[in-house]
This record gives sequence, structure tokens and C-alpha cells, in this order.
Amino acid sequence: MQIRHATENDLSDLLELIRKGLGYEDAQEDFVSANLSKLPPEREAVFVADVDGVTAGFIHVEVYSNLYFGPVGNILGLAVKEEFRRQGFASELLRAAENWSKEKGCIGMRLNSGGTRHGAHEFYRSQGYDNEKTQIRFLKMY
Repeated sequence: MQIRHATENDLSDLLELIRKGLGYEDAQEDFVSANLSKLPPEREAVFVADVDGVTAGFIHVEVYSNLYFGPVGNILGLAVKEEFRRQGFASELLRAAENWSKEKGCIGMRLNSGGTRHGAHEFYRSQGYDNEKTQIRFLKMY
């Protein structure tokens, strides 16, 4: 396994992971491709776990800043293909995102995880994360 920055060559695997792993079944290839190509490297990164040319999983991380505490890394997405789960890929991807965020001057890491994703919650707890509060996400589409 190699952890590396995602490239356009990973697009079809990323799209599969976004649709199946994250549940965004309507994700469009051209939209994902455009966003991947214009990521601001000082603020965002996408890492993939590569196994002999196959993208086994990915993580998308950003620097998250606000008015009331220092910058933290923010996980925007983490998914591993079913056949590669429970083999350390998610842990390695998480470590890459944490290292990247430290290099960017972040003081910690945050993420949101859906209320029904109990397996993911256990994974994050096993990685040293603690749920600090319960939230309800509100969204208004235009």
C-alpha cells in the first residue's frame, strides 16, 4: 500500500468511493474531476491508498478556521472500498491527513460522521477521536 496525493487517474475509483462509500450516488464525474483539479494545495488535500494501481480508499482534508479557536484539520470525506476494509487503509489515510494538517499549522483534527454510522464511530474512537457534542446538520439548497 502506498498513500499518495490523488490524481486525475484516480477519478473513476474516487467516484465509486464517493457514490458507494459515502452515499452520494448522484455525484457527477465532471464535477468531481473539476473540483479535484482546482484544489487549493495550501488549504485542501485528497490522499488515496494505492494498492498495485487500484485506489483502495481516499480521504479529503481541509484547513478549517474560525473566529473562536485555532485552525484544525477537517475531514470532508473518508471511504475505503468494501474489499479493503479492516486492513489498516483507513488508519493510514487518517494518519496522512493528520500529518498534512500538522504541516499546515493546525492544532487538531475534526470531522462529522452520520448518526447511524456506528461502525465509523467505533473506528474514529479507536483512532483517539472523541465525540465532543451531538449536532443536527441543517442544509438549505439553492
